[in-house]
Amino acid sequence: MNNPFNSSVDRFAAGCIALVVLLEILLGLAPKADRMTWAMENAPVWIGIIAWLWTRKSFQLSRLCLALFTLHAVILMVGGHYTYAQVPLGDWVKDWLGLARNHYDRLGHFAQGFIPAIFVRELLLRVAQLPRSRWIPLLVVSVCLAFSAFYEFIEWWTALLTGDAATDFLGTQGDPWDTQWDMFLAFCGAMIAPALLSRWHDRSIKSVQS
Repeated sequence: MNNPFNSSVDRFAAGCIALVVLLEILLGLAPKADRMTWAMENAPVWIGIIAWLWTRKSFQLSRLCLALFTLHAVILMVGGHYTYAQVPLGDWVKDWLGLARNHYDRLGHFAQGFIPAIFVRELLLRVAQLPRSRWIPLLVVSVCLAFSAFYEFIEWWTALLTGDAATDFLGTQGDPWDTQWDMFLAFCGAMIAPALLSRWHDRSIKSVQS
């Protein structure tokens, strides 16, 4: 019986997931963060892996989406290992530029808009089968901004339930405008991703559908 899926893309997907699982194990053996914070920061990675395993036979993601998922997983896993306020890369940038705080969490929230934007675009084009038009970027940004707001709800609910134990998870570092910065950076990422990657994404979609 012929395989209805593109085997090269399937192997690429398996390689991406295997890399994520390997890094998850290595970074989870002895995290600098406490176990609860580590688990909360890594939960989106686990959800992503489960979703891929659940849907991979009926809906094969493009290579670009898979590569971006891997990149996003690495950002989340590193943040979960150290806590976002103590990631060495963020400390190095802070010292180099003379910043007042570790900005690794800013990178994480920019990625929270930039990377899901391509997933949302793929779902709109391939599942909803919307025509390519100027409405697609608007819908992409709207969905990503809604997701960013919902994630801030999760952080709020976690703080209400766990109190001071959620300090590392929130990663505000004393910034009263941290929530607004998080959503603004996700908004920026969601706008930039389609502008930069749409053509590449179209080619990647065409490849997986061929």
